[in-house]
Amino acid sequence: MQISSNFDSGNIEVIDASNPQKVVLAIRPDLNSDHFQWFHFKVDGLQPGQRCGFSLNNAGQSSYKNAWAGYHTMASYDQRNWFRVPSRFEGGALNFELSPEQPQVWFAYFEPYSRARHTQLVDDAQRLAGAEIFATGRSLEGRAIELLRISRNPQASRKIWLIAQQHPGEHMAEWFMEGLLERLQQHDDTELNALLAQAELYLVPNMNPDGAFRGHLRTNLAGRDLNRAWQSASDADSPEVYFVQQQMRAVGVDLFLDIHGDEEIPHVFAAGCEGNPGFSPRLATLDKQFRDQLMAIGAEFQTAYGYPLDAPGQANTTLACNAVGLEFDCLAFTIEMPFKDHDDRPNPQTGWNGERSKQLGKDVLSAAAAMVGQLR
Repeated sequence: MQISSNFDSGNIEVIDASNPQKVVLAIRPDLNSDHFQWFHFKVDGLQPGQRCGFSLNNAGQSSYKNAWAGYHTMASYDQRNWFRVPSRFEGGALNFELSPEQPQVWFAYFEPYSRARHTQLVDDAQRLAGAEIFATGRSLEGRAIELLRISRNPQASRKIWLIAQQHPGEHMAEWFMEGLLERLQQHDDTELNALLAQAELYLVPNMNPDGAFRGHLRTNLAGRDLNRAWQSASDADSPEVYFVQQQMRAVGVDLFLDIHGDEEIPHVFAAGCEGNPGFSPRLATLDKQFRDQLMAIGAEFQTAYGYPLDAPGQANTTLACNAVGLEFDCLAFTIEMPFKDHDDRPNPQTGWNGERSKQLGKDVLSAAAAMVGQLR
């Protein structure tokens, strides 16, 4: 048996592989940070049909140790089709077993979104969806942060922004963006055409390419949580946020969606900026309308479960949602998808996965289309 993680988004440390029935592993922390939760590794040299077992022995010390209850590991034989492996959180360790069908298998915290797929996504967006690269920022390691613009009507006055994967381990966020961009390839979509008659879309498919490539959970190369940097962004330690803020200030924002994943809550939900100073009745009405619209179209979304509401004036404005909503007096949301399953429509075989994330991205465009004329 050989275990490796020296690849895009790989993360694991081998503690003891002498017993194939209980291989002891540990999750590696983010560089320059104590955060850890994301794992992704490959196992070679397996005997098909012979059970193997794995124990991530530091899961109980991870950033979200309560997240492991009800969580099941993802696995794939081809890095395309992913399935859930029954897992147990016991004695501070995440344990799972598999009788493999093939000599090699990949395991991951969630279905990974690779840098190669990101490159193809950006190419397809330009070639098939009519996107242009409006501007390009650079991460601390020099990776491109592409800002895509979809503009089909020079008179469109609304500016709708979506950014994804500020937290690099939340790979469902870029799957969401892929689904959204796939829908934008359909030029005969009446609902979409109505949206684009009134709005330009500004899309950042991956805000944290360094962290994603390095197998981080939460931070960039400097150990900075980008979603806590929106009041103090700089080229020195958070150029990813600084770049996007400069572009927003040049263009304007009428609707902002920040796409994330939540480790603990097995539901799809949105967090608004109701705690911002100056959160007005107009914004409260738009907030409710957006949520209601997603539910009305049958999206995998609900409003019963989520984060506690912020008290008036008590928002944490270092978060992107709150910072952008406050600066531009606009409707702003963090959309959260689960690492587990959307318990309102459970699927034990896949849990929440890339395909369901993609569909949510498509559905969000419908919600935006229904209310684009009311954003200002």
